[in-house]
Amino acid sequence: MMRWGYKHSQKWSSELRQIQDQESKEFLYQEVTRARREWEQACWAFQNAVGKDEVDVAIYTLEAAERKYQIQLKEAKQANVEWDVFKHGSYFSSSD
Repeated sequence: MMRWGYKHSQKWSSELRQIQDQESKEFLYQEVTRARREWEQACWAFQNAVGKDEVDVAIYTLEAAERKYQIQLKEAKQANVEWDVFKHGSYFSSSD
């Protein structure tokens, strides 16, 4: 009896880790997407800046957005996020 419970506990634990991994990847994908949007907005602000002060702020904002985007991409790459999965549907879609 104890053996049966142990096997099911291991299976449940494995499934839980898989779900947590998928949720983590989903979160990383969303963070990369958000960082890219911020970078695009910073590029637009820089291109449309008028006057020295606006240009200075736009440069600072653009540099910060670029760095944030780089960091998010690096984290996602280290986590082996599969971009095509997100592009073509839900990361949680199953083939069951």
